[in-house]
Amino acid sequence: MQLRIHNEGWVYFVISCLITIIVIPFYTILGIFLAILSAYIFYFFRDPIRTVPTDEVVVSPADGVVTYIGTEKNPLEDNKDQNTYRKISIFLSVFDVHVNRMPTKGLIHSIHYIPGKFINATLDKSSKENERNIISVKRNNDNFYIVQIAGLIARRIICNLKVNQEVEKGNRIGIIKFGSRVDLYLPENYDIMVAKGQRVVGGETIISNPKNILKINNAKLI
Repeated sequence: MQLRIHNEGWVYFVISCLITIIVIPFYTILGIFLAILSAYIFYFFRDPIRTVPTDEVVVSPADGVVTYIGTEKNPLEDNKDQNTYRKISIFLSVFDVHVNRMPTKGLIHSIHYIPGKFINATLDKSSKENERNIISVKRNNDNFYIVQIAGLIARRIICNLKVNQEVEKGNRIGIIKFGSRVDLYLPENYDIMVAKGQRVVGGETIISNPKNILKINNAKLI
């Protein structure tokens, strides 16, 4: 199995390892604790290879547990977009993979960073009150929104996308550091194929299948 971590994790991992090497000859117990911390940092920032379905399906943008499914307006509250969307919220604990992925292919229409609070990301109000990054994606005539939301512990949202960038399903979006939430807004006519309380895997778990095609034999590693 290939071991790799997200680029954002290297600075934390290297610094933690260096401090461990310096401290452990003098303070053994503290050194052991720092060694465990270094291992956890590597684990937290892990960036595993995923098998992405190539059919016309929408996949999960994150690893975690589905905590909310409902119908809402777009997260930007943009008066130009009066459509209603199917919203799926995914909570990421500190033990989940935190690298976020594109749920569908398309064109990045806009990216809006909104400062906010850092309340518990399991609460539905965190979608409106917490620090967040809203990514708008256009695919044909459909609009999709992916919202990276900081949580109680998370303090930094990293987005590696650019406006007008063409993206493929399963491409890495970025990372939210240390516990967070990701909201996905789908067009209202898209069926939801997950349930509240279900654990999902970013880039792999099928969230919606607009064409109701269940042939997922063809897949790509990314």
